[in-house]
This record gives sequence, C-alpha cells and structure tokens, in this order.
Amino acid sequence: MKLFPYGHATHPQWRMAAGLALAQLRAQMALPDYASAPTLALLYITDHYASQAQEILDYLSAELPEITDWSGTVGVGIAANNVEYFDEPALAVMLCELPTDQYRVFSGVAPLGLGFEAHTALIHADAHTPDLDELIKEMAARTASGYLFGGLSYSRSKQVQFAIGGNGNISGQGAASGVFSGGLSGVAFGEGVSLVSRVTQGCLPLSKAHKVTAAEQNVVTALDGEPALDVLLRELKVSLEQPEKALKAVRATLVGLMQPADSSGPAGDGVAVSRTGNFGSDVIVRHIIGLDPARRGVAVADQLEVGMQLAFCQRNVQAARADLIRACAEIREELEPEELPVEIASALAASEAESAPHPARRIAGAIYVSCSGRGGQHFGGPSAELQIIRRALGDVPLVGFFAGGEIARNHLYGYTGVLTVFTGGV
Repeated sequence: MKLFPYGHATHPQWRMAAGLALAQLRAQMALPDYASAPTLALLYITDHYASQAQEILDYLSAELPEITDWSGTVGVGIAANNVEYFDEPALAVMLCELPTDQYRVFSGVAPLGLGFEAHTALIHADAHTPDLDELIKEMAARTASGYLFGGLSYSRSKQVQFAIGGNGNISGQGAASGVFSGGLSGVAFGEGVSLVSRVTQGCLPLSKAHKVTAAEQNVVTALDGEPALDVLLRELKVSLEQPEKALKAVRATLVGLMQPADSSGPAGDGVAVSRTGNFGSDVIVRHIIGLDPARRGVAVADQLEVGMQLAFCQRNVQAARADLIRACAEIREELEPEELPVEIASALAASEAESAPHPARRIAGAIYVSCSGRGGQHFGGPSAELQIIRRALGDVPLVGFFAGGEIARNHLYGYTGVLTVFTGGV
C-alpha cells in the first residue's frame, strides 16, 4: 500500500487554504511512494469555515475529479502531521487509495446498505442526535469486528458532516449535496482494509477503582458498600464543613467508569486502573454534575449500573503524555515484525530530521481524533500533542480533528485521543 497524499493549510480565506492544500496533494501524488489513483478523501475543517462547508466541498470536488467518495466533519480544531490548527481557519485533506469494493461512505439519509459487509467503520456524529449512545452501539454491532473509531463534530457555529459516495452521489440521498447536519456519517471498511487503532487516556485516577454497589439512574450512592460521597471527600481530602474548598476540588474532579466484566460488547483490556496507576482503554471519563448530601451520593453525567467499576480522577498532563507515547509504541510494535529487512530497519532508525514519510514504516496514513479539551496547550505548548505522535511514529501522513467526544469500539469517550493507522506491506 502506497502512502496517502495529504495537505493542510490555514488562511482567513478558505479558497486560499484549499489552494495551498491542493498544491501539496498534487506534489505528493507525483512522487513514486505516494498513491497516484486515490478515490476516497477525508476532509476536516475548523468551525471558522463551517458556513462555507458546501463551497469548500464543491471546490475541492471539482479540482479533484478522480475522487468519487468524500467523508469528514468540522472541529473546533483540526490535526495534521506534526501540527494542530486550533481556533483558527484551517482545513486538512487526505486522499486514500483503497480497493473500491472494500469501503462504503454512508450518512443519515443514505445508511449503510445490507449488501456491504463492514469490518470496521470511521464515524462522524452530531452530539445533538437523540439516543446517540444507542446508535453508536447499533453501528458497532453491524461491523464484524465491533470496532468503530471517530468522534463527535464540534463547532461553535454550524455543525456539518461531509458524505459523498460513488461519482458524487450516494444512492438514496436524492438531491442532497454532500454536506449534512445531524445523525451519523462516515466510512465503513471491509476486512481487506487493515487498521490498527488505540485509545489514549488523558486523566489520572486518584486511587484504586471501586465497585458500584448501589446506584439509581445517574446517581451512585454506594461504592464498595460505603457511601459514595464519603469516598469522594476522603480521596479529595476535603470536607463539606469547608464548602468552598470542597466545591473547588469537586469541580476539578471527574469520574472514570467501566462496565461490569460480563457486559456485552467488544472486549477491551478489562482494566479500570492498571498496575502502573493509569486508566485502561475501556474506561470512559464523565463529569460529576452534582452531590446528594441527603443520600450521600454523587451524580454523574451517565447512567450507572451496579457492578460497574468507578474511579475518581483528574486531568493530568504527565499521564496524558505518557499514555499517548504508550499508544504509539503499541502501534509500532504491532507493525514491526521480529526480523526487520534492512530497508524497514533503516527507515525506523532514521533521526527525526530524516524521517520523511516512507512505505517501509508500513503506515499508509493515520487519523487522529482528540478531545477538544486536550490540544497542544494541555501537552505543554502549541502542537505538542501532534509532535509527540510524530516522534513516536515517524513522519507519516495524518489528518484528524478535535472533537466534542471520541468514539472507539462501541463507546463514546471524553478527554481521550483515538489514533488509527491504515497499514500495508512495503
């Protein structure tokens, strides 16, 4: 599999940014290591361009007539290799060369048909969609692997998604022009498209995980048989007798949840808090939305079940950096055979200055969806998060966006990153 051409740019005028990205794409498509006949494009824009989404798609489609399928969405920020564009007008495009019988673009007006056997799927979703959690689980159940990856569109203005399939039209979408709001859209991939994906957490548990022993809807009243509020206050080292100090500590605290071990759905690592004191990838972080002193309970922004594991946590820069490096290392380890040919060994050993994209890395392209609450500033400076990925994976084609929630497997996460790479032989 050849490298996926990609381009990205920022400019107050979207046409200028699109022109700069197109120049990068065309230059790469002329190189021998890059795909020269792609058919699927992934397009991500920041919300500064949301109102011009249709014009951008029309322009790029006309300039790239060989591309028959488009997918993408809007974010408060977007990602490209080694750089993030946060709170500024920007766009990123990646052109994927995949067998046309191994993927299908779908949207809310043109759902995935029964004639295609999906193995995995890239998902873009609107956070305002009713019963979103159930729709995500239903979509995961329609794939053979049960694995989804992607995130929720995030815009301070118009929420948009891109979805065009098959020479400019998805069967059944009628006069729809490829720009949508609401529901789910994305790309379903067949078994012939090889992917490796990892979730990276951004929070650090304050203590060990507890078992939910009593709960009603979204209020946990007992952890390990002890009043939940008492456990929280003890771990935060605060008391309700000092309400201002207690409130400040609670506002900085989140909750990490993991379903009971016998819960249905694709299996993950099965660990809430690992031996190193970090969260496992199955943990879903949610906000604390209130305290219930009468019942000694804690209200959480999710439905709770008896038997769940729960750990109080806080955002942590060092933990986020370490876990992102861990996720990248796991991807590299999975892609590197025990015995490396000279070409692969040389490419992987190259210094950062020499680590130009190379097929020997066995990564044709990558998609990174990160929480809008992360970004470079959380990692120590502008684009620091993307620079960590580049140092770990090398200089590989990458696009993505900063989301209002991240999707992996059949879960909707928060404060995480989902890194997915398209793999292939050299």
